Amino acid sequence: MKKLKLALFIFINVSCCFPLLGQNYPFQNPNLPIEERVSDLVSKLTLEEKVLQMLNNAPAIERLGIPSYNWWNECLHGIGRTEYKVTVFPQAIGMAAAWDKNLMKDVAIAISDEGRAIYNDASSKGNRAIYHGLTYWTPNVNIFRDPRWGRGQETYGEDPFLTGTLGKSFVIGLQGDDPKYLKAAACAKHYAVHSGPENTRHTFNTFVTTYDLWDTYLPAFRDLVEDANVAGVMCAYNAYSGEPCCGNEQLMQQILREKWNFTGYVTSDCGAIDDFYRHHKTHPDAKYAAADAVFHGTDIDCGNEAYKALVDAVNTGLISEAQIDVSLKRLFNIRFRLGMFDPAENVQYSKLGLSVLESQKHKDLALKITRESIVLLKNENNFLPLSKKLKKVAVIGPNANNEVSVLGNYSGFPTEIVTPYEAIKAKLKNAEVTFEKGIDFVVPTGNSKDEITALVKRLKGNDIVVFVGGISPELEGEEMPVNIEGFTGGDRTSIKLPKIQTDLMKALSAENIPTVFVMMTGSAIATEWESQNIPAILNAWYGGQDAGTAIADVLFGDYNPSGKLPVTFYEKDSDLPAFNSYEMKNRTYRYFDGQVLYPFGYGLSYTKFEYAPIQMPSSVKAGDNVKVSVNVKNAGKTEGEEVVQLYISYPDSKGQIPLQALKGFERISLKAGESKNVEFNLSPRELGLVDDNGTLKISAGKRKITIGGTSPSKTNAKQLPIVDKTFEIIGNDFIID
Repeated sequence: MKKLKLALFIFINVSCCFPLLGQNYPFQNPNLPIEERVSDLVSKLTLEEKVLQMLNNAPAIERLGIPSYNWWNECLHGIGRTEYKVTVFPQAIGMAAAWDKNLMKDVAIAISDEGRAIYNDASSKGNRAIYHGLTYWTPNVNIFRDPRWGRGQETYGEDPFLTGTLGKSFVIGLQGDDPKYLKAAACAKHYAVHSGPENTRHTFNTFVTTYDLWDTYLPAFRDLVEDANVAGVMCAYNAYSGEPCCGNEQLMQQILREKWNFTGYVTSDCGAIDDFYRHHKTHPDAKYAAADAVFHGTDIDCGNEAYKALVDAVNTGLISEAQIDVSLKRLFNIRFRLGMFDPAENVQYSKLGLSVLESQKHKDLALKITRESIVLLKNENNFLPLSKKLKKVAVIGPNANNEVSVLGNYSGFPTEIVTPYEAIKAKLKNAEVTFEKGIDFVVPTGNSKDEITALVKRLKGNDIVVFVGGISPELEGEEMPVNIEGFTGGDRTSIKLPKIQTDLMKALSAENIPTVFVMMTGSAIATEWESQNIPAILNAWYGGQDAGTAIADVLFGDYNPSGKLPVTFYEKDSDLPAFNSYEMKNRTYRYFDGQVLYPFGYGLSYTKFEYAPIQMPSSVKAGDNVKVSVNVKNAGKTEGEEVVQLYISYPDSKGQIPLQALKGFERISLKAGESKNVEFNLSPRELGLVDDNGTLKISAGKRKITIGGTSPSKTNAKQLPIVDKTFEIIGNDFIID
């Protein structure tokens, strides 16, 4: 009798915990096609259960054994915002400055390995909270059209081709190569025409020409959807042409779902559906907003309330339950493709354990891409590299020993962070290396003139001063409560280097104290005085956990700098159009016809590269591929890496066209005296131009190919080698899209 009672007790308790024990539903069968399993699961849900699954924090459905799942996770430059210690790579804009598509893929593979390990460990412990899932709302492929945008640091820069190329590498690396299962699910954001200002992002309504839409704002999204098969897309807060992006007929239906045939899931940005009726005032309430968003293909409401009104929307006939099912099937399709409903032994990624977190391989990758990201902007009379025989070195400035600035926004947390001061001190074991913050980024802590005078007096006698300044992710980023000189709401009101930093360097120069300027930033900084008067300037972005090591390696010649700018560094604020204008005229290297401080694609080396004449046909038929090659030689005495960049310009074309447009790039490594032949195979897509109707096509006429170590923009910076050749396209118009 006692045994019978015990058996009954066990049966009841097991049944409570595992209600499907003994059941045999088709959705549980890993041998069935995913579409069949998803349809079976969705058919078993009530309307109320379906609606709750469309919130980012989807609750468990215990009667079917469906665990809860929070869709929100981040991996912008390493797994973000988790309690686990992880590898932190340079901020996205820094990784873009490496111009290394192969390394970008390797970084994404490392990030997804760490993400899978965290998911495996957390889910085994029943931890399904936010930032523990496998759906990462990365990458940000918005175009960094204006350097004042604080979230521009999250992007791959101002150029659609560079952004699309690097974004594809990241997505392919992150999602894995298993024929059945995703290792992780990437998400292209923020769709579309979104890049600040931060303080109006919930309310602004963007109008751009059809040309600008297809020439600038959509190409990277197309690349990720059509070429990289990205799993998710995040729609933006703002409205476009009078309709909120998450309910926009043109963006969401005509382009994303119909033209590009996107079958993945769409999530709103967080709170964006609430914006329909609270800020855009395009809908009367949550019920109408939610129904419109779902009808236009937004499957998840990253929020707590708006989509709950879908029950009422269905019951009152605003939207059908069948339309709800369309979204549900997309969402569960992703979860099934991630292997969340299959035995662990079936999913190769389930074997990843916590030993991959901060592995030596991943640390080495972080250092490698950080080194590649650093851009040498100025090196007068070969001031760098510095001698390791220096006896007295001062490392000063607000970023000299600042662990916050190297991480950037949307960051995870590594076990160890190396700052510039720590790395320089470690490298110069026989020197006296001192640190002094000296000044703040912007606001002085008293009488700045007196502070600077006293500081400079203390610095006399040093062989070299390394000033590590710039700005900080504490000043620029996503919708921040910052309102000080030069900054507001996460954005900048000026691209000038804060005055107190220039004042300090002027004082150092006046006393003839040798100074190197190292900038940390997520964007372009106008350094007009510094570029004329400081002998050496490095741009180091927010370089991740090993930023200090990489900076020290470049400063002292253990690594030959090879980074290239993914954004234009303008000379002054007056060069910029109104921040809230999305018109591309006079913006970025493709449309700005003035002189710049440092052009897009620019970056110096400790060696010298020479380019032979371009080899290519003199004419090609419209619609044919074009093979282009150039021989590049390291004519210096130091081994180095060069990013060979190919641009096209259009001397015969009329109307709104780019002054020049990046259409290819390759990173190569050359020993001293070594030469390599670099080949480009330009497809019709690279050769096409968008017309006023948004159609990408190739028309007859002349094209000029320019290849070199920078874009051919107007600048007084040190000239880098470029070669060019004109060819002709013949034949009738060739439509690409």
